[in-house]
Parts: sequence; structure tokens; C-alpha cells
Amino acid sequence: MSTTAVPLRPIAKGSLTRLWIGVAVIALAAGGLAWAGQQHVAASPTAFLASNAHEDGVVTTESGLQYKVLEEGSGASPTPADVALVGYKGALLDGTVFDENPQAPMPIDGVVPGFSEGLQKMKKGGKYRLWIPPQLGYGDADNGPIPGGSVLVFDVTLHDFKSKAELMQLQQQMQMQQGAAPQAGN
Repeated sequence: MSTTAVPLRPIAKGSLTRLWIGVAVIALAAGGLAWAGQQHVAASPTAFLASNAHEDGVVTTESGLQYKVLEEGSGASPTPADVALVGYKGALLDGTVFDENPQAPMPIDGVVPGFSEGLQKMKKGGKYRLWIPPQLGYGDADNGPIPGGSVLVFDVTLHDFKSKAELMQLQQQMQMQQGAAPQAGN
């Protein structure tokens, strides 16, 4: 049996070092591209809320609602039996505004649970930012421009609120005054 020897040329001095430096550069470049590719990927609602909970001034309630007082109001807070006059802007985490109204009457018990809870924390004249998790908003179902599973971000100003009973009484007084007004042409 014979063995054939293949002559190997000697490796030039520093070749292995250059090879390993090249491998390291490629690995760093791949890591950098992977990181850059993740920058425009939306965080999951759970990941966002966990991160947001550590932001300065953000309070997380037992239900999972997060809010930040932008401007404290004064006086009493509304209850579920009240109707609030609010200004609000609702957006998704990516900044897409899905609803906005400078003055809208809202029954406290007639809105999504997270919005209701947030309103009950506010006082007249207060401005809050609310982060409503999906389970306190629209859940996993799509709702118009709002994709299922979305965290809702609201900037809310509580202008005023009145009880439903007080509003009914005011409405009855107005109807009585209109009925007592003289008819034109009599």
C-alpha cells in the first residue's frame, strides 16, 4: 500500500488572524442587521404594558389599566351613574388616531371598561393619558379601524360631569318650558 503525499503550501503569517477578524466582522454585521430589523416591529401589548409600567408617573391599576396624570383636576370624581363631558383623542400604539372629539358627552357606564375606570379616577378639569389593555378595551375582535388585541391610548380631559338623574330633571324642565311657551300664530 502506498500513500500519496499532497504538498501543502505554508500559510502566510497573519492569515488566520485575518480570517478570524473577517468572521467577527460578519457576525457583528449580522447582529446589527437583526437589531435594525426589529426596530420597526411592534411590541406585543403585554411587552409594551410591562415596559410602560416602569415609565415615570405611570400608575397601573389592579385591573391592568395604566394612566398618567398630565394635569390634576379638582373636586369630586364621576361615578358609573354619571354622564361626563370629555375631550379625548384615541390612538393606537403606532400613533394612528382612530377617534377624536373636543367635547363629547359620555355615560360613564356606557364606554369600554378601561375608559370607564380611567374617567372615575379623574376630577373636573383633569387631563390624563390612559393606556387601555385589550381585555379592558375591545379584546381580540377588530372594531372598525381598531385591530383586535390593540392597546388603546387616550388623552382625556374631563370638562364636567352630572348624574343621569340630574340630566333627566334638566331635560324635563326644558320640555315643560317649551310646552308653556306661546305658540306662534295664536
